[in-house]
Amino acid sequence: MTLLSGIGARQPQRLTGMLGTVSLAPAIDIADETYVGCPPALLAPVVADPASGARWWPDLRLSVTRDRGIKGQQWAVRGALTGSMEIWLEPVGPGTVVHWFLRADPPVAARPRRSRGLDKERQRRVKAWKAHAFALKDRLEGAERVT
Repeated sequence: MTLLSGIGARQPQRLTGMLGTVSLAPAIDIADETYVGCPPALLAPVVADPASGARWWPDLRLSVTRDRGIKGQQWAVRGALTGSMEIWLEPVGPGTVVHWFLRADPPVAARPRRSRGLDKERQRRVKAWKAHAFALKDRLEGAERVT
């Protein structure tokens, strides 16, 4: 077997052997952080609410794999992507850093042939999450949206 290292986050490492090439890393691997000026105790119920997940990721089916209470949730992901996702709530000063992790692959039939397609999918997922995270931040911090 030959281990081929990829370049940066765009090209996951692959293992090539008698049965073909297998990716050692998910095609979509995102880590994001957003500071929210309220304690984790206010964020945890929102993160744990299944309606939040359905609103934030309507094309994904989430199954809780680990309920971490005030520290967040971990899910198995199915649907448009297959893999895992986590929201970790880290207390920082008077507020919370909301860490969002998505590690998943699109179905083989829907997988883009070029890395550019995966880059666009990553960007789309990050932009959508940031919109939800900032809306949550505005709501829980009591801020009015500036248009």
